[in-house]
Amino acid sequence: MEQWLKKLRKGYGKKLVSIHFWNAWIVVILAVTGLMLVGGFWREILGIGRVWLKWLHIIVGLAMLAPIVYYLILASKHWKQLRNKPWQKVNTIIVLVLLVGWLISGLVLWQFKLAGPKWSNAALLTHDLLTWLGLPYIIYHSITRTKWLKDSTRRTVSATTSTKDIHGTADSLGTSGENTAAAISTPSSDRTAARKSPDQPQKPEPVYTRRAFIRSAVGVGLAVTLGPTFVSWVGRNLSIDNSIDSMLENDPNRMSPLPQPAAASSPPIGGGAEGHFRVYTVTPIPSFSNENWSFRIDGLVERAQVWNWEQFVKLARTVQVSDFHCVTGWSVYKNTWEGIPLKKLLTQAGVKPGAHSVKFYSGDGLYTDAITMDQAQMDDIMVAVMHDGKPIPADLGGPVRLVIPQMYAYKSVKWLNRIELIDSEHIGYWEERGYDKDAWLTGAAQRIPNISS
Repeated sequence: MEQWLKKLRKGYGKKLVSIHFWNAWIVVILAVTGLMLVGGFWREILGIGRVWLKWLHIIVGLAMLAPIVYYLILASKHWKQLRNKPWQKVNTIIVLVLLVGWLISGLVLWQFKLAGPKWSNAALLTHDLLTWLGLPYIIYHSITRTKWLKDSTRRTVSATTSTKDIHGTADSLGTSGENTAAAISTPSSDRTAARKSPDQPQKPEPVYTRRAFIRSAVGVGLAVTLGPTFVSWVGRNLSIDNSIDSMLENDPNRMSPLPQPAAASSPPIGGGAEGHFRVYTVTPIPSFSNENWSFRIDGLVERAQVWNWEQFVKLARTVQVSDFHCVTGWSVYKNTWEGIPLKKLLTQAGVKPGAHSVKFYSGDGLYTDAITMDQAQMDDIMVAVMHDGKPIPADLGGPVRLVIPQMYAYKSVKWLNRIELIDSEHIGYWEERGYDKDAWLTGAAQRIPNISS
């Protein structure tokens, strides 16, 4: 074992630089793909590409394990070189914490079903927090260190280091970002300078160097560009007001009377939702009142149904607990939904023999989706009016939204105000952009209750 480790550590300077190089590209790819996944701007442009992007993010994230493990093999020798360099030690520790934290939290998010809601929600928060705190540090460090590393007096490996190790080294583990590799060998000019007499006068350094100015400019630029996004993230994830109550206080919907929760909803039998919804929309969030809201079921039905709000809120409702999964990787667990089962509404309207699909319309006037008549027989599809014992705010798709627990959330149409039975297949909004038209969660087909063959 010792011989194997000795062989691996031979010429470790070059190996550290190689680790730095590959780690840099890995984190660049993770940063770009991660920011694109959370950025609303890219949702419309990428379509199904967001799902492929998620898998690229996962695969590259797993690849990050290789440079971390390789560095740990070389770490003891590198650490000796840093014994008189406390700030470089601190930098190395920060970088290792960031990389290991990203890797572990990413693994938990990837295997969220095995981890369960408590761990996966904690992992999501940790992953985001490390990104918003760590990414600016990594970019700043990488950009400003590019020229810094060319100063031979600041290298980890000095000119007096033995020849077998003077192949060079990165200043630390190497953070990532655009800095792909440091200048690693000691140039002859540096060796000549090292042989000069210590009494030889040195050129005075300015109080505020060009390098320091560049560092400051980069720091300010990062603060301006990433700062607002980070503050927004904090508001969504850490604010004490990030709750249904807070959303309802600012809810643009003005519906009267408000629905009153059933006993199973208040307190919610699910114990309260675990996790945070991320608000995605393809249009500005619409608002409704009694005057402009109605709900209808039409198409291939025996008895078309139309309700105004006062009538709809009086319909008998049931309560169920289910998880909510977005195709891009986040989840909210143990939601207590209260509403009308889709099967009940379809039975009340009477389905004509020629009906093939159930098409759902969003009140935003643009979004639609559909499921087949067979899929519509699932007992847990609900036209929901309440969440955890409270009215559904507009941010979450209220006053009425569809809930299909066995499918990814893009099937659960928000601001639902019309159901139409049609005689053919319908390609929904995201399906037109490449998403799977069935949207089953992994293993869901085996858990469908009472689906007709």
